[in-house]
Order: sequence, then C-alpha cells, then structure tokens
Amino acid sequence: MSKRITFAIMLAVLAAATACAQVNIKFVEYDLPNGLHVILHQDRSVPIVAQVMAYHVGSKNEKPDRTGFAHFFEHLMFEGSPHIPRGQFFKMVQNAGGELNAFTSFDKTVYYISVPSNQLELAMYMESERMLQLKVDSTGIETQRGVVKEERKQSLENRPYGSLLEQTFSHAYKVHPYRWVPIGSAQYIDRATVDEFHQFYKTFYVPNNACLVLAGDIDIEKTKGLVAKYYGDIPRGTGEIYRPKVTEPPQTVEVRDTVYDNIQLPAAIEAYHMPGQGTKDYYALSMLTTLLSGGESSRLNKRLVDKEKIAAVVQSIPFELEDPSVFLIFGIANFGKSPNELETIAQQEIDRVKKDLITESEFTKIRNQKETGFVEKNRTVIGKAMQLADYHLFFGDTNLINSESERFMAVTRDDIKRVANEYLVDKSRTVLYYLPKTKTQ
Repeated sequence: MSKRITFAIMLAVLAAATACAQVNIKFVEYDLPNGLHVILHQDRSVPIVAQVMAYHVGSKNEKPDRTGFAHFFEHLMFEGSPHIPRGQFFKMVQNAGGELNAFTSFDKTVYYISVPSNQLELAMYMESERMLQLKVDSTGIETQRGVVKEERKQSLENRPYGSLLEQTFSHAYKVHPYRWVPIGSAQYIDRATVDEFHQFYKTFYVPNNACLVLAGDIDIEKTKGLVAKYYGDIPRGTGEIYRPKVTEPPQTVEVRDTVYDNIQLPAAIEAYHMPGQGTKDYYALSMLTTLLSGGESSRLNKRLVDKEKIAAVVQSIPFELEDPSVFLIFGIANFGKSPNELETIAQQEIDRVKKDLITESEFTKIRNQKETGFVEKNRTVIGKAMQLADYHLFFGDTNLINSESERFMAVTRDDIKRVANEYLVDKSRTVLYYLPKTKTQ
C-alpha cells in the first residue's frame, strides 16, 4: 500500500471521527413575562445569526371542518403589518443579505430567518411585527386562498404519488386529527371568514404559544436586551389554546384499499401504528427503520432493489410526531412488478427481524449511522436553532440537544426485535396499493 493511499485512509478516518464527535452545545433560556420562551446560543464561527420562531400549532390543532388553517397562516404571516408594506417581507430580508422561509407540520409551524449578524435587529423587528400586529385582511386572505389552492394542486393533486400521505393518514386514523394532513382541504379554506382567521391568529400566534431561538454570532447579554425591546411588550394571549385530547383507539383489523393515480409504476404502502416521539419504543423503531432502509446496504434496499430488482425505490419512515404516529414502508415497483410482490418481500424482511436478533455488525453500523445523523443535524446554526426549539416545544427539555443520542445508544438488539413484534403486526396496519389510472377511470 502506497504512502499516499495510507495517508488518504488516515484522513478519512479522522474526518469520520470528527463528524461523530458530539460537541456540547451551550445555551441560555428563560421566559419573558408574556410567556415567550427564549433560547440563546452563541456560535461565532461565522458572522451569521439564525432566528427561529416556533409556534406550537399545526394541523392537529384545527377543527375537522376548518382544516388547513395552520398551513394557511404559514403563507399569511408574510403579508406584512402596519409598518411592513404588503409584499415587502421577503425583499427586506433578502436585501439585507439574509434568507427566510417557513413550514407547517402536524404539530408545529416554524418561521426562520438567517441574516448577517449586523442585521440581527432587522430580523427581530420583522418577526415581532407579525406576532404583534399581522395584517389579517380580506386582500391578503383572498390572495393567499389562491396561493394555497394552487400549491395543493401542484404538490398533491397533480404530482405522481402526491396524495400518498393524505391517503395513508386518512385511512390509518379514524378520530385523531392526524387523519388530515397540514395542507388541508381547499373547500374549508374557501368557506372560512375573515373573523375566523382573526380568531385563529389571536389564539395561536401569541408569545405564550411560541419559542424564540437566536443562534449564531451574538452577544448573549446584548441580545437579551434586544429580545426585551422587540418582544417584551407584545401582549400575552388570553384565549384558550386548543389542544386536542383525542386518543386514537387501537386498530384491531387490517385496512386495505387501492388508490388509482396518474402514475406509470405501481406502489405499495404499509403503515403501522407506533408510539409518539420521545418514548423508549420510538427510539427502537427509529433504529429499526435505519436497519431496513438506511442506505444502499440496508435490508430492504439490498433485497428489493439490488438483488431481486422488484423495487425502483424503497423507504421506511417512523413519523416523528407529538402523539402516536405511524411507521410507514413505501416502495415503487419496477416495470412489470406488482405491489403484491413489494409487500410480500417487505413482509419477509420484517418477519426476519421478528424472528432473529440482528447481527452485531448490523447493530454497530446503525448505531454509528444514528450518532452521525444526530451530530449532522447540529452542524449549522440554523440546524441547532431548529433542534433547540423542538426540544423545548415537545419535550420540555432543551438540553436533549446534548443528550438525546444517549437514548438511541441505549436501544439494544433485543429492543429492536421486541418492537418489531409488538408494533409491526397485520391487524394494526393500513395497506394501500397505488395503481396507474386507466382511460376509463
């Protein structure tokens, strides 16, 4: 072996070790009198500040006849305020050299802005403006009705397999609000009145339902003063914040259905009920999904894609949700292959996990993958800001950013076998076959 090759291997090993080294992330957190939870993290490696405002409101907090409100506000919150003209929100941040965006999930809505550190006050001013006095009027509402309906058409109705999550969750849930997805129904957005939007805003987009994170090139004490300046005088919300108390009853009979879509290749989806995030069994199921589809050498990929060439794509996903969620296995069949073949082989691989302990080498590999993935999420200031917000919002323990990996490392091979037997059972799953539409359908 040449010295050049040996040196390259040493560099690769060093890089891998560095990537997996967990650095303790320091932060300061406190509550303002109005209930806003504030988290500050200093990282002066680059002259950038990330601001994350996470509201504890998602599609789960909506009423069945008014779905899509949280996602609608993801758009409406960019409409401006009495001091920020309509259509200027993006321009003001981008002209200052920054970036911004937002997203909505089942459990939260997040707005984030990344700016050069000398533009920190601009980011704080703009975010505080829409928390204090968002422009909720008929002009903005009608504009965003059209935007949201078009987004639904492009991302769900007109995209191959676009309805997959909507179909899966609507079949898997009967009473819990997870039965509808964040994008909601266009008909309900059309029916909603200006007063209803006002009420939703006053209920959920308040300091006592939010977590503010500022991470990056900041001075902690100076930033505390700026937080008080821009957010301290915003009134606390006085309305009751709706938290659904619905518990999805155990599924006792397998659900099967066929969905016809504008696709060329058929697909198979199996969705099993599983515990919510933060539970011991969630971590074991997350390790299981890495075994099944975490990379080219994973069990499902090797069997379905490489060896038997039944699938073009295969993936397993344990949805990380606040309430009990679903463990989804999804595969797109190759030409000439059927969804039944996909399901049969996937079931054989699940049965293997149920019967035998995974090998020590597989276990070591997925532990390394989980640890590396955990560190990767915290490599950027925006990544750390997002994680800090989540750990406070859903776990009430911000320091999990430094210790959650220990929960993954506590999972044993026996745990993986146990959760496969406990949760990946036929009676508690939903199976959907996606088939190409015919000319008559």
